[in-house]
Amino acid sequence: MIIRKDIIAKLDESIKLELYAADLYFLFSMLFSADSSFWWKLLLEEQGHASLIRSGKEIFEPIGAFPHDMLAPVLNDIIEANTKLDYLIKSIREISISREEAFNIAFEVETSAGELHFQNFFDKKTDSRIDEIFKKLIQDDHDHAKRISSYMNRHDIPLQLTIR
Repeated sequence: MIIRKDIIAKLDESIKLELYAADLYFLFSMLFSADSSFWWKLLLEEQGHASLIRSGKEIFEPIGAFPHDMLAPVLNDIIEANTKLDYLIKSIREISISREEAFNIAFEVETSAGELHFQNFFDKKTDSRIDEIFKKLIQDDHDHAKRISSYMNRHDIPLQLTIR
């Protein structure tokens, strides 16, 4: 049985994850002016995801209707992703990275446990009216990993997959 405080913790950590991703993309928009509009769009979408989860927490969770499969199933995975992102953002502010590194970092972030689970939720078929409402709200703001790799291909930025 899932304990309510665990659900709230997953929601809170998921909100933080989206906001950390937005912070990272803001940093990239400042560092790489040639790609700034691309990063800016992603950062706004991540902020929108955080707002969507926050609204779902406030409106749907109290009545037991929040679509939990939108979130990563393991709280520690989300916490670990947040810890890594926080460290990464602080590090990037202190050292310079290349444009190629920025795109590869973004791709890795978007294929991490929390973000990938968000995408999987969007792609799955469902009969739930609540799920469909959430999907409509993020209709055009998903599949960041695919959009990042597509942008990289169009701009001859090599994808360097790392072992996680």
